[in-house]
Amino acid sequence: MLEFYRRLVVIVALAAGVSLIAPPLWAQHQNQNKPEATNRPPAKPGKSQAKKPGAPAGKPGQQNASKDKDTTPTEPMTPSQIGIDTLGKQAYLIDVNTGTVLLAKDADVAMKPSSMAKMMTIYLLWEEMKAGRVTLDTQYRVSEAAWRMQGSKMFVALDSQVAVRDLIPGIIVHSGNDASVVVAEGISGSQTAFAERMTKKGRAIGMTKSIFTNPDGWPDEAQFTTAHDLAILAQRTIKDFPDFYKQYYAEREFKYQNYQTQFNRNPLIGKVAGADGLKTGHTDEAGYGLTGSIERGGRRIVLVINGLNSVKQRQQESERLVEWAFREFENYSLFKPGEIVAQADVWMGVNAKLPLTVTANALLTLPRGARTAMKVLVVDDGPVKAPIKKGQPIGKLVVSGGNAATSEFPLVAAEDVEKMGFFGRIMSGVKYYVLGQHS
Repeated sequence: MLEFYRRLVVIVALAAGVSLIAPPLWAQHQNQNKPEATNRPPAKPGKSQAKKPGAPAGKPGQQNASKDKDTTPTEPMTPSQIGIDTLGKQAYLIDVNTGTVLLAKDADVAMKPSSMAKMMTIYLLWEEMKAGRVTLDTQYRVSEAAWRMQGSKMFVALDSQVAVRDLIPGIIVHSGNDASVVVAEGISGSQTAFAERMTKKGRAIGMTKSIFTNPDGWPDEAQFTTAHDLAILAQRTIKDFPDFYKQYYAEREFKYQNYQTQFNRNPLIGKVAGADGLKTGHTDEAGYGLTGSIERGGRRIVLVINGLNSVKQRQQESERLVEWAFREFENYSLFKPGEIVAQADVWMGVNAKLPLTVTANALLTLPRGARTAMKVLVVDDGPVKAPIKKGQPIGKLVVSGGNAATSEFPLVAAEDVEKMGFFGRIMSGVKYYVLGQHS
């Protein structure tokens, strides 16, 4: 009899909104860090629950962790082991849409950027234009330092004024060392000040292993970058300046004044379907390099390769790697925002179930044919105590298998769930604490 009254006090207190107890213990039976533990009895509330996502027919093979204890994915390969072999000394290839690294070879080892450093010069110039401080009609004076630059040139005349509309293709198409210095001095007053800004901007966008000492990539023992960092710069350029990128980086040729027409040195432009950027580079020490980007069917990849032996090898190797990436891998869309992934249990809510959805497109890059081997788990915090607001974080979608690293996508409440009224909460408490039923 004493136990009966104790339970009655708890039920009434709960219905009145007093937090004496948590949601039913039986439903809290998965630690989010251990998806293999779904068979284990509950320990205490506040944990999470693994379920099959409510995917429509044709979605990847879904598997409840309770049917397969060993769901821990294989340890991902280290960066120098990802993908096929390449002739490049350094290489990095990433699917931009999903962030999946398809190839990495010494991608975080220091290397010389050569003319690929000009991508940062262009980035900062476009940043000035986006801010309204520079326009296409802005003109910069050609100093003697710029005029005397050797190597690849735009052939600007000493003391002349050159418009930004000409300097952009002069840097991208001609790979003009002189044009790069004109821009650097025009924006920052000196090459040194501009190079400091290049390094600072690199740090700000995630290029943590790059130091720039000049705007053109001219050999300097203190200047270095990595293939990974250049891939970051390429992605940020495409994302931050999409209109400028489309307009300029795919230009095949440019003629400045009465000088001979020069052609874009990017070996992918005009030869590989979907190629639309970015920049080549070469010095005796660094070898031949390329940062390239290709988009096909809504899928974009970025390739950085360096340390090749010749122009021909750069062309053949970069083309081979690009075609390999599109041939061997494919992007799969699992769920889109608004699609119901699964249902979570609700505690003390007017609805017993809560639909869950993703916050962004759940997109994966996988080897072709690997989709059937995927394991898709929903790890949620159910039963979730009402009231619940739409968009409230509830759990995550965990995808593993298929020879790919485990991917996680946040799950949120797809709708509001109001709290039960006073008497509804009493009845819910009675059902669980007296009858052993959860609602």
